[in-house]
Amino acid sequence: MKVGVVTFPGTLDDVDAARAIRLGGHEAVSLWHGDHDLKGVDAVVLPGGFSYGDYLRCGAISRFAPVMTEVVAAANGGLPVLGICNGFQILCESHLLPGALIRNDHMKFVCRDQRLRIENTSTPWTSAYSHGAEITIALKNGEGGFVADEATLDMLEAEGRVVARYLDVNPNGSMRDIAGVTNERGNVVGLMPHPEHAVEELTGSGTDGLGFFTSFLEQAASV
Repeated sequence: MKVGVVTFPGTLDDVDAARAIRLGGHEAVSLWHGDHDLKGVDAVVLPGGFSYGDYLRCGAISRFAPVMTEVVAAANGGLPVLGICNGFQILCESHLLPGALIRNDHMKFVCRDQRLRIENTSTPWTSAYSHGAEITIALKNGEGGFVADEATLDMLEAEGRVVARYLDVNPNGSMRDIAGVTNERGNVVGLMPHPEHAVEELTGSGTDGLGFFTSFLEQAASV
């Protein structure tokens, strides 16, 4: 399967995401922010970084990049899309996901190995995990606090759309300890921590993040 990795000016985890995709058994396809087509990919990853320097708001300028016109249309048509950290912010700014990401409640950048609980295994990005699986992957953000109004939070909970939740400590003040969410259809996932940094034993916190990149292969094989 071909998985596109979008690079915006300021993106810095695109190479890591591409490597994780290859380790997950896929072909990584580079997509540039100025592209007007998705090159026939089967899924898209919006990686972490500081797109357009995080000016205005994180992800607010990226939302208007030419490639995002194609991503939004394809996602609305069912294409699997994963937004990691800055990519999560871009998905919220693009209204593909509800809520928003704001400055960490302690007003400092945080970088740590973070424990999570996987709460939704029905998405193309999480089907390799068992429900309730506890994993440890890297977290690094300055504006990672997930916020939404109470009605939206209740809706996400009721519909099982919280994909992952922080364990042990809430590192950024995210409401209800939410680390990741999915859209109503389940094909679009936003995750604040970085699974692409936990795909090899040699580096990082182990291989707990690899499931985000093998899930799509397993789900595609079952179709």
